Amino acid sequence: MKRFVTVLSLFTVLTLSFGSEAKAAVTAADVAKHNVANGKTVYDANCAACHASGILKAPKTGVKADWAARLPQGMDTMIKKSIDGYTAAGNMPARGGNAELTDQQVSDAVAYMVKSVL
Repeated sequence: MKRFVTVLSLFTVLTLSFGSEAKAAVTAADVAKHNVANGKTVYDANCAACHASGILKAPKTGVKADWAARLPQGMDTMIKKSIDGYTAAGNMPARGGNAELTDQQVSDAVAYMVKSVL
């Protein structure tokens, strides 16, 4: 009985884990919630310096392979990492290094880049 409970618990954890990943994957509808035109303006002024060429392991805009590991995380996670900064898989400074950017501006810039690979 104890073994059955352990196996059932493991199955439940795995099912919930994979289920949440599948729901988090980015769709065009997620991107459409943002002002992509504003995102391009923010991107051109703040993000292109790294994301156009891939400096510091930044995923390049328009290169699907660079975004393959990120898209399954979902928009919310990518936006949070862009706002807060993230260094585990590169060197994403908080708000792209511009502390004056609002959360909405960062969100729109992320949406602009994601749209380029959907």
